[in-house]
Amino acid sequence: MKDSRAMNQHDMENILKVIQNSPHKKIIITHGTYAMPDTAKYLKSGLKRNDQTIVFTGSLIPLIGFAPSDAPFNLGYSVAKVQELKPGIYVCMNGRIFSPEEVVKLLYEGRFISIFSKKRA
Repeated sequence: MKDSRAMNQHDMENILKVIQNSPHKKIIITHGTYAMPDTAKYLKSGLKRNDQTIVFTGSLIPLIGFAPSDAPFNLGYSVAKVQELKPGIYVCMNGRIFSPEEVVKLLYEGRFISIFSKKRA
């Protein structure tokens, strides 16, 4: 429950350590969207295991009360996708799956895109 803009190296090391020592093969990490790509890249570069499917997800619109939010959809999508994805690290946002190397957040549009995609959908 920490704003991802306030995350530091120690926080990322803790995430890496917990996942490295986890007996679980399928892991979903809810993460603030500002630093989600950075943490996913850090995890991919530091994780020694290759037998886990790790999915990062979050929401661009915070889940507060009954306000419309993308949080329930993104979490549900991640739960479905973690079941079928091959071991690796992924970011699931906006109904799409991204690798840590490709994903970027477009702050001015409030969505995630692939830097490799010519399509801006």
